[in-house]
Amino acid sequence: MSYSVGQVAGFAGVTVRTLHHYDEIGLLAPGGRSHAGHRRYSDADLDRLQQILFYRELGFPLDEVAALLDDPDADPRAHLRRQHELLTARIEKLQKMAAAVEHAMEARKMGINLTPEERFEVFGDKDPEQYAEEAEQRWGGTEEYAESQRRAARYTKDDWKRVQAEVDAWSERYQALMAAGEPPAGQAAMDLAEEHRRHICKWFYECSYELHQCLGAMYVSDERFKAFYDAMRPGLAEHLRDAITANAARHAREA
Repeated sequence: MSYSVGQVAGFAGVTVRTLHHYDEIGLLAPGGRSHAGHRRYSDADLDRLQQILFYRELGFPLDEVAALLDDPDADPRAHLRRQHELLTARIEKLQKMAAAVEHAMEARKMGINLTPEERFEVFGDKDPEQYAEEAEQRWGGTEEYAESQRRAARYTKDDWKRVQAEVDAWSERYQALMAAGEPPAGQAAMDLAEEHRRHICKWFYECSYELHQCLGAMYVSDERFKAFYDAMRPGLAEHLRDAITANAARHAREA
């Protein structure tokens, strides 16, 4: 059996453009060609594509995926074992977080006061307050920080729910965009980057394109911001940074 590029794209939930890119960089070269010269994929090619997508979902960049799959000393079972271990670790962490949320919800509903240890054990040794302190140290003297503080002080619980709802909706669309193989410099990614900038302007402070690019760089360079965005989808921090840069360049061209 052999399959066309369109069939494989449909099986795997990726775009034809993505498969063409994988072929161009030597990551997934189809095993055959039709009489007309069109790509034809074998079952072995599908197995390799499955491995590629597993590693991509776990956050591995394409060059590392290629190195892993082309390692002559590794066998398919070793790849599956490694992927299983990584996925299991991620699932365990998410299950812990979900259980902690359920515990807090149940305790609140029953009027039970959790101990400090019970409330925060899921976060390990992370201190969320240090981010607020660091933000003040970094940007406390800027107009943007002052404006953000002024606006936040006025927000009600319903306001914060609306903020979070917008973030969640944006996150779902950005994840779908990446899953479809859309490039950071594409129209769809730039539009979502612009929406990201306008969300900041709407709720916190006037975010210029220059400042937005600084934020995009920080989302990658600061491991905590990177973890926040990559928790939505592995590689999202870098993808968003590049989309922000492309969007700023688009704005400069149109200005």
